[in-house]
Amino acid sequence: MTELISPLPDDCRSTAEVLNRDCSCISLDHAALEKALGQETFYRDLRATRPHLFSDSVVFVGRRHLAQMAELVAAIEAIVALPAWQEKVLGWAPASAHRPSAARGVFLGYDFHVSDDGPKLIEINTNAGGGLLNARLATAQRACCEPVAKLMPAPAHVEDNFVAMFREEWRLMHGEAVLTRIAIVDEQPTAQYLAPEFELFRRLFEANGISAVIADPSEFVWDGERLLHGGLPVDLVYNRLTDFSLDDPGNGALRAAWENDAAVITPHPRAHALYADKRNLVTLGDAAWLAEIGVAADARDLIARVVPATVLVTAAEGERFWAERKRWFFKPAAGYGSKAAYRGDKLTKRVFEEILQGGYIAQALIPPSERRLQVAGEPQQFKLDLRNYAYAGKVQLVVARLYQGQTTNFRTPGGGFAPVFEVPGADSRMAAAALATLGGSEPDLRHTPRQRS
Repeated sequence: MTELISPLPDDCRSTAEVLNRDCSCISLDHAALEKALGQETFYRDLRATRPHLFSDSVVFVGRRHLAQMAELVAAIEAIVALPAWQEKVLGWAPASAHRPSAARGVFLGYDFHVSDDGPKLIEINTNAGGGLLNARLATAQRACCEPVAKLMPAPAHVEDNFVAMFREEWRLMHGEAVLTRIAIVDEQPTAQYLAPEFELFRRLFEANGISAVIADPSEFVWDGERLLHGGLPVDLVYNRLTDFSLDDPGNGALRAAWENDAAVITPHPRAHALYADKRNLVTLGDAAWLAEIGVAADARDLIARVVPATVLVTAAEGERFWAERKRWFFKPAAGYGSKAAYRGDKLTKRVFEEILQGGYIAQALIPPSERRLQVAGEPQQFKLDLRNYAYAGKVQLVVARLYQGQTTNFRTPGGGFAPVFEVPGADSRMAAAALATLGGSEPDLRHTPRQRS
């Protein structure tokens, strides 16, 4: 593990905070985004049906915050590889997760809030959506004012890395054999909110010489040896299902392929059990046990700082949890996408009684940081979280999600996915220049436009 970064200095944090508070730039170039998505009608349909998928602006994050999140991703990857970790967390996993696989699982999503003392891990997801949409969004940003121009990131090869990730999943299972056909799978895929991303992936795979199809699980056939779609064998399944264990009878063909190594399923039931079950966050908080299984002291210290206190909810302690509910966020252990998740201070007694029936964890409430933007000429305050898309312990892309209300919802005018711009520490001339331009208590950068070159 790399050397840990020291606690975050106030000046580094405040640089990003000032920009998030006072830079109201509209940086999204809609014409460039239309071009990046590849088809005029595709973009117009997306805007008409999902008007709050993309924010018009960006989010600023301190360099040390980004580095600390990447450190945590690497640390958790190392912990998950330990036999003792796997034995413990598989103890509460479904039967399908006990099957080993050389495939790692694509698109792990590490979601963070940024608090006064740095980033805090909220949860890990194994089928984190939005990666390709955000890669395209990042290419459609303009430097709309001088401070932002100084922070514009260099072009990245994110999509190449995504394709390489799928090829690596195949290689881990089949060596140098040729990856021929990928199926992008979700239940009723055309009805999913991120259905446009499925089509983008199909085009991306096809452009890289890999045949691809978007399919519902019911369209597959297991012939006893192969997973078939339309009569043709499928090499790899890009799994976007939220049936993480593949226990639903409707996913029987996929389950058979998983159990017989007939197709690479990624992400797969074992990956969800090792990374994303929220009971794992309770285990991460057991510093003494982590020491017993050989987790290094620097990694334990990092986890103690970045992973909020998380505990199992039991009926026996119902009175205590109810009395302390305002300090907790309650989540189902196998949940996803904020479904059936509740802030304690918003709980009704009826819902709390349902939580006590079992299957919930309580996580220390970490309020999200904020971003202020102009929407229809009026200042609006947004909450934000940060998603790190990661593979094999390395961060591929960091994005923000802007929203109002309890949880991320993609229903807030002015909200949605937003690119992340890295802000150096205050010793950097770029950061100093940005703060100088933002002089004054209520600066407004909307009137310092910069033409896109």
